Amino acid sequence: MSVRVLMYSTGVCPYCVMAERLLKAKGVEVIEKIRIDLDPDQRTEMMQKTGRRTVPQIYIGDTHVGGFDDLSALDRGGKLDPLLQGA
Repeated sequence: MSVRVLMYSTGVCPYCVMAERLLKAKGVEVIEKIRIDLDPDQRTEMMQKTGRRTVPQIYIGDTHVGGFDDLSALDRGGKLDPLLQGA
């Protein structure tokens, strides 16, 4: 899998851990993480890009997936695998 996965996260975020676990179970080897708790400018950027304040905020390629609930719903709907394969 070569599609880029980007996740805005914090150090203490159970949903970030669950999202990472799900992505790794799907074969994602590299998750590019941006820690918004360590860099307030990144939090501002995340909120401008996504319109959301909560983490995780996940991008697969150029697609903003949303948070863990959104990621999980995509998986249940059978739409996560094609997204991860760059379809």
